[in-house]
Amino acid sequence: MHFTQREQAALRDAGLAQDAIEAASDAVVEATKEAADDLEAFFAGRETVYSDMDIAHSSSEIQEHTLDYVDLYTHADDIRGYVRFDSWGVPVEGGRVLTDAKVELTLGPTVDGRVRFAADRDAL
Repeated sequence: MHFTQREQAALRDAGLAQDAIEAASDAVVEATKEAADDLEAFFAGRETVYSDMDIAHSSSEIQEHTLDYVDLYTHADDIRGYVRFDSWGVPVEGGRVLTDAKVELTLGPTVDGRVRFAADRDAL
């Protein structure tokens, strides 16, 4: 179940039946899986993506990345995984689709922040 024991108790105290709590939990898990699938679909088949990533020693506001792969998995309401570029990679700690042309990933160490990605520079 997605909800913790305290959350479940609070939902029951608010008047939700156990069946409703379980249905809500299942809906959260399914929505998270769909979001991960949508993110992977955005990157699928792309060799190059652009981002607003802050890179040391770069004077450009928009970065160009040669993309190797994006591999995501879900657990309850968490999206995790890894994005691999041509010469480096970073863990993914969350993400969302912003538009058809732009997504956002929360990247872990060494980036430690939200980064928007697009198929072309103009989308950023």
